[in-house]
Amino acid sequence: MTSQTTNSRETGSRPSLWAEIRALAALGFPIVISLAAITLIGVVDTIMIAPLGTIPLAAASITASVILIFYSALYGFVSIIGVRMAEAHGRDSPWALSAATQTGMLVATATGVLGAGLMLAVEPALDLLGQPREVVEVIGGYWITMSLLLIPYTMFYALKALFDAIERPWLGVSLAFVAVVINIPANQILIHGVGNWSGLGLVGAGLASLLSQTVSLVLAWVIWRQASSTAAARQPTEWTGKELSLQLREGSAIATGYIGEGGSYAVAGLLMGWFSAAALAANQIVASVGNVLYMVPLGVSIAVSIRVGKAIGARERDRLVTIGKAALCLIIVWMTLVMLAILAGGRALAGLLSADAEVVSLAAGMFIIVAAMQIADGVQGTMLGAARGMMDNRIPVMITLVCYWIVSLPLGYLMGFVMALGPNGVWIGYGTGLAIAASALTWRYFSMARR
Repeated sequence: MTSQTTNSRETGSRPSLWAEIRALAALGFPIVISLAAITLIGVVDTIMIAPLGTIPLAAASITASVILIFYSALYGFVSIIGVRMAEAHGRDSPWALSAATQTGMLVATATGVLGAGLMLAVEPALDLLGQPREVVEVIGGYWITMSLLLIPYTMFYALKALFDAIERPWLGVSLAFVAVVINIPANQILIHGVGNWSGLGLVGAGLASLLSQTVSLVLAWVIWRQASSTAAARQPTEWTGKELSLQLREGSAIATGYIGEGGSYAVAGLLMGWFSAAALAANQIVASVGNVLYMVPLGVSIAVSIRVGKAIGARERDRLVTIGKAALCLIIVWMTLVMLAILAGGRALAGLLSADAEVVSLAAGMFIIVAAMQIADGVQGTMLGAARGMMDNRIPVMITLVCYWIVSLPLGYLMGFVMALGPNGVWIGYGTGLAIAASALTWRYFSMARR
């Protein structure tokens, strides 16, 4: 338990807004860095697969698009595991922390296996979904290894949630980057070979990613079972079906929300193909930049869920409004800086990534719209995390699903095609839905926090 929390109990006073902002930033920053690790593994794979040619690179691209959906869904379960750990740590209960951790590892293992099985089941349908035959013919081994990667991925990030909950976030960062460091030489050897051995090509890339993530998992497991800092999380505890049911139920709700968000974003991207290939290329440039920048609001979302969970566990519910305000201040400042950076450098960045004048022009216009969306996007993600910390998941998830699918996409289609505003119209409509979601989720959180 932090000294800040202890002092607030002893004096009967709440931490100030500035103190909560600092606490959120201190917890959120390493979480953001660790989230970047999984992105870096994908970047390394892309760079090292590229010399194999267009077909293997296309196979890796298809696999990455599909596995992202599974990553998102599984992270929903990891999120709720982390909240339960934070609550237990907040009330200084080794028994509850141990129960949350052991149940969480069971949930992570089961959902990881389920995710791997479902992804394996999808592979035969690629041909039916109109993917190039020559790509489908080479994707098999890589698809299998990347599907299996979902198991150590989910288990590792469940243990990383424990390190975050007990205020050891940099431990999780270090272990996440162990996977990145191992992945580079493993890719070189397994893809391209060594000495007289020519390597395994595309399959080698999948094996390297699986190996690197498994090593990080093993190290995290050893720390959980042996380190003095995690002793409270491995106390003998009786089996509790209630904890299992709660994690599965709430995790399913969060996973549904993540899938709904990712799915709607993917559909908005597909709508670009109805305009032109140039619109698709421009959207890819904008989306690539946006995905990197979104790591910060995602990290803040996780951090605020942990802070809220700890406050509830410590029976300090009067801190919830201050935590919510601190999260809003932090994310609004960050997203404002992001917005200004995009406005200032969007066209130049598009010019660096494409030599096609039409693509650059379209991307520059999209960057302006996306810049305007940044604050709303950051706020809605952060408020979802805050609600998650209160175990308030179903209604917030429903709010986002309605805003994405009932408001954003139809409005984007209307403005883009019916009103003939083109690709920018699609993103204006999508951004409008995000703004509504941000407003509704903010109202929901503060109304619940004040009760």
